[in-house]
Amino acid sequence: MNIEMITNNKKQHIDLLLLADESEGMIDRYLEKGDMFALFDDGLKTVCVVAAIDETTCELKNIATYKEYQGRGYAKALINFISNYYKDSYDTMLVGTGNTPAILSFYEHCGFEKSHIIKNFFTDNYDHPLFEDGVQLIDMVYLMKRL
Repeated sequence: MNIEMITNNKKQHIDLLLLADESEGMIDRYLEKGDMFALFDDGLKTVCVVAAIDETTCELKNIATYKEYQGRGYAKALINFISNYYKDSYDTMLVGTGNTPAILSFYEHCGFEKSHIIKNFFTDNYDHPLFEDGVQLIDMVYLMKRL
């Protein structure tokens, strides 16, 4: 397993980023100003984008694993890597997601705790309804992790 920072041509991985955020316009808002990391294990498996919020907080804006490789620990390994990578630069890492039990459980297993909710985030920021595991996403649930 090898993890690399991607500094050029980040859009080459848009297909993977769209698995976690289906709006290319939303991805464009954070892609260039964020740091992108890619996990390779006999080929690309997972990517993520981390962006600074302020001097003490960064946010995991996107993390996605190709469907055929999900459930094998790649995303968790990448979160562990970025947590270690940023621990000397930031105190806290945030991640925002929909209110779906499986995803919330995943982040909690990675050391995140529920922080706050932004009401109507998905309905206010996307031009069509979003669904995850058959549930319409309405509010953004934020989780935080002390680095």
